[in-house]
Amino acid sequence: MKNINLFKHNSIKITGDFNIYIDPFEIDNETKDADIIFITHSHYDHFSIKDILKIKNENTIIVSTKDTYQELIKYFDSNKIIIVIPNNSYEVLGIKFDTVRAYNVNKSFHPIDNDWVGYIINIDNTKYYIMGDTDINDDVLKVKCDVLFIPIGGTYTMNYKEAASYTNTINPKIVIPTHYGLIVGDSKLGQEFKSLINNNISCEIYIK
Repeated sequence: MKNINLFKHNSIKITGDFNIYIDPFEIDNETKDADIIFITHSHYDHFSIKDILKIKNENTIIVSTKDTYQELIKYFDSNKIIIVIPNNSYEVLGIKFDTVRAYNVNKSFHPIDNDWVGYIINIDNTKYYIMGDTDINDDVLKVKCDVLFIPIGGTYTMNYKEAASYTNTINPKIVIPTHYGLIVGDSKLGQEFKSLINNNISCEIYIK
């Protein structure tokens, strides 16, 4: 997709009327061009102040979870911070989005009680679902979306086989695998994941 940049890991930029970043991490250039930044949770590879400051300007709004607030308030005015909870609906700069609870099943890296999230962001009548760090669970199985960003690296999230099964179940138009090739998961996982995706779903590989 021409309006998508996947930098590394789960670091995403969606362009259009606004520049939207999700979990900026390992950003190479200082652009100061973010209109909205979404943070899924407080782990260092998703909540990186160093990278946030590379894209932040005085008007940037940041959407995040409650456990990041004390750090964010050092760099953002309080009226530029939106703290979210799971399974709710919000709107910022005219963009509607929903939060989906993100958590592990049968492992302890992302506990359900932490209230960490993924985001379904509605842009120009297209629903982009950025899952964050999660396994397949009852919350994510309820989602319907057009574009799916899904973690496939295993260890901390679902692995590529589980991710493919989930993708085929919810049947988005486009799927983009994330969360591999840097901290966990070989860069070849993208192609292995793609080989398991139903033919009616377009799989776009950005991490190679």
